[in-house]
Amino acid sequence: MESQQILFIVLSIIFSAFFSGVEMAFVSANKLYFELQAKQGVILGQIISNFIKNPSKFIGTMLIGNTLSLVAYGIFMEGFLHHQIQSVLPVSDLAAGLIASLIGTIIILTTSEFTPKSIFLLNPDGFLEVLAIPIWIVYHLMYPLVYVIVGMSEWFIKKVLRLDYSDSKPAFGLTDLNNYLQNLNRKTSTEEEAEVDTKIFNNALGFKQVKVRDCMIPRTEITAMDMEGGVEELKKVFIESGHSRVLVYKDSLEDVVGYCHTLSLFKKPKEVASILTQIPIVPEAMPANDLMIRFSKEHKSLALVVDEFGSTSGLVSMEDVMEKIFGEIQDEFDHSEDWVEKKLDDKHYILSARHEIDYLNEKYNWNLPEGDYDTLGGMIIAIHEDIPELNEVIVCQPFNFQIIEMEEAKISTVKLSIIGDIDYKNESSFLLKH
Repeated sequence: MESQQILFIVLSIIFSAFFSGVEMAFVSANKLYFELQAKQGVILGQIISNFIKNPSKFIGTMLIGNTLSLVAYGIFMEGFLHHQIQSVLPVSDLAAGLIASLIGTIIILTTSEFTPKSIFLLNPDGFLEVLAIPIWIVYHLMYPLVYVIVGMSEWFIKKVLRLDYSDSKPAFGLTDLNNYLQNLNRKTSTEEEAEVDTKIFNNALGFKQVKVRDCMIPRTEITAMDMEGGVEELKKVFIESGHSRVLVYKDSLEDVVGYCHTLSLFKKPKEVASILTQIPIVPEAMPANDLMIRFSKEHKSLALVVDEFGSTSGLVSMEDVMEKIFGEIQDEFDHSEDWVEKKLDDKHYILSARHEIDYLNEKYNWNLPEGDYDTLGGMIIAIHEDIPELNEVIVCQPFNFQIIEMEEAKISTVKLSIIGDIDYKNESSFLLKH
């Protein structure tokens, strides 16, 4: 008799642990991953996707199954412990019952609640995949009972409590996408493919924080001409710059009147004003996704960027914005092929000042400090708090930067030297300048 009781107790604990653990795994699982698996025709993914589309019934199945297991456990455990306690301790039936309840509660909480939930939480996706078939069997065996109980609960919520209730398929948000990205390297067949997909997804997640100032070409690199220059001057600028579009201004870049396209020259214009195309003007602080929407609505691909005082600060194209998601896209305004990037040895590099800090950190893992600048030249000016002179050395531990080429007041080429150990946990500090 005692052996049968022990068997039933063990079985009830196992079933209770199963239902508790599966419930925790379902709540914590990466639902987007299983939806993608289902779309690819994976059987286990399709099974779990069906559970995701019916969360109330699935959770109801787990709760009812766990409740029945706990009831069975209580019946058999109380009788077994009650007899064992009275055979050892000279106590009354009431005291034996209280002691049995306390011991039984501690055992069930440990073995069927805390432990299985903690274990299933370590890898919820994996446990759901492994147990998908047993869960599917239990789900369908208990479906009639679950259907009735869940139906009664929904009726009570809607009719008695008069609350809105819907068991529709949930939408997938940023949390699901983040969870998907965390497991992408493990799930993808090749590291290279995983790295590309992860980078694009991460860029897309952070895109809503990107401002136009993060995408634009700075004012100093804009190719433009004065409107009074005439058509011949415009042709010359097109030939020398290699661009298909050139900004046109009156007197200075503070008064941009539009831009001209090379194709407009086929109209054989007599004056520049006759082939001008208006250019949208946007603020630096404008979200990049809003600019993309504006480009799409207005059928534009180029915009002039102004600062808070209305002064021209840069130029931005559709390609510049798209690069924030998909990475480098070569267009007519990019001159990266002319940018110096030469490794002398493991400690010394010759670099163009136009290289972006993000690019250098990603490629070389230098952990260069970030701030209100995008390029290596901007970082050096921020550290130096002034425009450095030719051959001047600026130190930012564990680096020093020697200015080896200047173009008027603009830093052109820099020699970077690593003079200490790189701290990969903390940003570099601005220490010395001399």
